[in-house]
Amino acid sequence: MDVIIAIAVFVIVALAGWFIAEMKGKFVTYHTDAAEQAVLDQNRQQLEENGYTELSIKDVIRTIATTGYKAV
Repeated sequence: MDVIIAIAVFVIVALAGWFIAEMKGKFVTYHTDAAEQAVLDQNRQQLEENGYTELSIKDVIRTIATTGYKAV
C-alpha cells in the first residue's frame, strides 16, 4: 500500500512540475532591448565580414564522420 501512495505522490509532483513549466513558457516571454539588439547586430556584422557562412544540413553531414570507427 505504501508503494502505491509513493507512486501516486510522485505522479502528482511530476504533473505539477510539468504544469508549472508549461505555464511559465506561455506567460513569461523574453524580449530583447535596444542595447542587446545592438550587440547582436555588431556580432552578426563581424561574422559576415570575416567570412562566416552558416552551413546547411547537407554541408554538416558532409563534414562530420557519420560512418563511425572500426575496432582495432
